[in-house]
This record gives sequence, structure tokens and C-alpha cells, in this order.
Amino acid sequence: MSDTFDYVIVGAGSAGSVLAGRLAEAGHTVCVLEAGPRDANPFIHIPAGYIKNLFNDRLVWRFRSGPIAGTDGRTIELTQGKVVGGSGSINGLVYNRGQRADFDGWAALGNPGWGYEDVLPYFKKGETRLGPADERYRGRSGPLIVTDPITPGPLCDLFIEAAKSLGYPYVPDSNAEAQDGVGPWQFMIDTRGIAPRRLSSARAYLHPALKTGRVSLRTESPATRVLLEGRRAVGVRYRAGGTGAPEREVRARREVIVAAGALNTPRLLQISGIGDADHLRSIGVRPVVDLPGVGANLVDHFNLRVAVKVKGVPTINERGRGLPLLWEIAKYFIGRPSILSMGPVPMRFFFRSDPSLPRPDLQVSFTPGSYQEGLPGLLDHYPGMTLGGHKQRPDSRGYVRARSANIDELPEVQPNYLTHESDQRAMVAVVKMARAVLQARPFAPYYVDEVFPGNDVRTDDEILAFARQRGGTVYHHNGTARMGPDSDPMAVVDARLRVRGVAGLRVADASVMPAPISGATNAATMMIGEKAADMVLQDAKR
Repeated sequence: MSDTFDYVIVGAGSAGSVLAGRLAEAGHTVCVLEAGPRDANPFIHIPAGYIKNLFNDRLVWRFRSGPIAGTDGRTIELTQGKVVGGSGSINGLVYNRGQRADFDGWAALGNPGWGYEDVLPYFKKGETRLGPADERYRGRSGPLIVTDPITPGPLCDLFIEAAKSLGYPYVPDSNAEAQDGVGPWQFMIDTRGIAPRRLSSARAYLHPALKTGRVSLRTESPATRVLLEGRRAVGVRYRAGGTGAPEREVRARREVIVAAGALNTPRLLQISGIGDADHLRSIGVRPVVDLPGVGANLVDHFNLRVAVKVKGVPTINERGRGLPLLWEIAKYFIGRPSILSMGPVPMRFFFRSDPSLPRPDLQVSFTPGSYQEGLPGLLDHYPGMTLGGHKQRPDSRGYVRARSANIDELPEVQPNYLTHESDQRAMVAVVKMARAVLQARPFAPYYVDEVFPGNDVRTDDEILAFARQRGGTVYHHNGTARMGPDSDPMAVVDARLRVRGVAGLRVADASVMPAPISGATNAATMMIGEKAADMVLQDAKR
């Protein structure tokens, strides 16, 4: 069975949903293939539901790394959204663009049109910022609602005062002129109704586009191969109904756009014959285009938290269980402030590991609660608070490699955390700063004791050893089909996101990031979707 559309998009995630919406808005027909189900699970839409979503096998890809030298041989689970909305339907809802210098750095690597002033209009185009904003930097009429934290609580105010007491400025909007300092995270939460709701790019772009009749969304339909005729992409083979279902074809009159995420996009390219030729032959795939950069350059943020026990101040721990939780649920549904309306990390703090650096290189995020060790989503039985932090632009690089041509076999993923000495030093600096903030004067009346890592972890060597044993991902995978000029032998796509050596094929997701950004990846991924849509439409007129 075969059918034809102007464009075929693989992945209804953060970028794919934006692309589908914009292409349909321009009058084109679009088929969107999504390996996961529709975004109907109610926990997707309740902001605090991320605790349930992140470990729901129905909604996520549960990749697992190989043994990592930098983490003492540990393997680490690397989750990615497998649902309409992608990781934007299951993540911590943070909207954080990154720093001006991140995008100027992309342009300096040989990617014209990707400097900060080039991408800023696409960030603005996509958002409606609710609340105070400098409109030189912020949008007021886009599909995405961006808000400040809801119900942050007194500990969040104390966190800001603690950072200020150490000499750091209060910066209310880290998505405007500068990041440097302490303030609230911003979130993709729609507060215009009675009960606040998560607003993924699927809810903002894709669902409205479905009403036009120009978009066909096919869920539980994993792509098995990009169809190539010679060196031109003409469509996609997919399984209609998931594992074991019959394969079908959908054809593209104009282009195929892969937006399957930084761990799945390189795998799909590889099993389609696009990648390092020696690797492809080793897994039984005939090379069509030899692109050694496919799956290389994997970047992720490696995080470590510091948790303390507190007294005399309310935390999420006691509000998130028993009768208090029932009251929070009731408040949420009647439109009163509730912990169910919150993202996981209301506050953030950007700082420099060395004062001589030109811009922040480290960040920590504050939670007015704490979790049981080894039991994600289970709150501690005592009042607690947590700071988790990481290096914003890690130097360690890993890879993603398909193990076979079978789409059901998950790829080999090796993030190589903490293999670069600079990343090791950064983890030590993060813990030292987290401790300094949590032990600062404003917290003194409430501070009881550090429970994680604990008071027996003091020296730099002890902190690094603890990071190797207990640190983990914050799910910001990127860079595995990086953008670059002809002179870059590891570049997979050009500055217009066209796959090198293949006509009619683009990649538009976090895979194309040529260097990491200073923060969460979701906002920049949606910006990539906006900019990609413009480039696709421009090229369609030629």
C-alpha cells in the first residue's frame, strides 16, 4: 500500500510538530509518522505528571548506554519521548533558549544564518510570553505559551536570596538579554484555563493543523527506512501498528524530513544506508552515502544533585502524599495554586566556574523537595530541598550506532560522560557551589543536614568519585547529525539542514546542533523546527 503527500515527516516531536503545523498552514499536504501513541494520557497534560510520564514504557524509548568509562563502567538509561509531542510531552516543561554566544558559535563553525540575530526571530515567532518581557527578545503572539513558575513557595524565595547573598544578581528573564545570575525558570504551561496544562509543540502546532485536513498523523507507526531512488529520498517505509505489523510506504512529492530525535534520527539514517560505510557494512546494510558523522558527536548534560533535610518550612515532600496530596489535587482542578501546576525545578542559577570566563558555564536548578535515592519520582519522607547541576557546554562526546538493520533492535548509545577532564572539574565546581548556596545565611534557620552526597564526601577526588557513581542524564541529547560546512568531514547536514549527498532529505531536530547550547534543548529544538519550515517553504518556490 502506498500513498503520497507533499512532505513526509518522521517524528511528531518538538520539531516535527512545528514543521507539520507550518507546512500545513502554507497549504501543503503532510504525513507525520510517529512511533508512539497519541498524547491522550492525562498525566501528559498535568504539569506535575512528568513524574509519571518519564518512566511510562508506553510513552518513552528506554535506551540504555553501554558501560561508560567516565562513570566507573556504569550503564545509564537514556529516555526519549515516544508519543505525539515527543520529549516535549514528557519532559520537565522548561523553556530555556540558551545563550547568545551559543548561536553565534554555530554560525562561526560555518553555518550562515544560525547566529543569534538570525534565530531570534524564530524564537519570538513561536512564543506568547505571559508576564513581564523585554519585547526586543520575547514574542507575544506565537502558538507556545511561556509562563513563570506557579506556586513556587517560600523555599524558592529563600533560594534567590541565598544566591544574592553570595554576590550574584537577580535575573528575572534568562531568555532575554543575559543568563548570568539567579531567577525563575520559565515553563511551557498554559495558564489561560481553570487548570494549568502542559503545552507541547504538538498541542500548539500539530493538533490545530490536523483540523485543516492537510495533515495525516499516523501513530504507532515507526519508520523502518527512508526510501531512496538513487541518491534521492522519495518516501518512507513504516510499520502501521507497531512491532510485527505489516510495512507500508508513504511517498513524498517534495521532501522527506527526519525529526525523530537525537538518538533515533541517526539510527534511521544508518539503516537507510546513510552513514559511516564501514559501520553500515558491519551491520549488513548496503552503504548508499558514506557520511561518517551520522551518529557521531553525541552530547548530553551529565547532572549531579545535592539534597538536604530542612525544618520549619513547607516542602513538596509533605504536600505530595496522603491527605495533603488530595487537597493539592482538588485545588488543581478548581483553579487554585497547587503543586500539580508546577514543573520540577522552579528556580535556576547560572554561574562561572572561573570568574575570568566571558560567560556562565555551569548551572544549578532548585527544587523545594527531594527524592528517595534510586527511586525516581518517590518523595523523601522528611522535608527536603535539592539542587541539581551540570556543565552547560560539555566537552565529552559520544556516539549512536545502529546494531542491525532491524528497527526493533535499539541502537548502541555511548555518551562518554566525564571522559574529558574539563567536565570532571565542572562536576566538582557544581557541588561546591550547590553547597555554598544551600548553606548560605538565608537558609540557615531551616537547614538540618546534607543527605546526598552527604558530609563524608568532601575532597575534590571524593566529589568526582561520587559523581561517577551517582550522576546521571538530564535527557538533553543532541549533535548526532550535526550541521556544518563542506570543509567539515563530520557534518551530516548543511546550513539549510539538507543531508549531504541525498536530494530531498533533511534533518530537523536536536541532532543537527553543531555544538551544545547552554541549557535545556527543547526551546532550541522548536526554534529549529520553525526555521526549518521557513527554509523548506523558501526552497519549494525555487
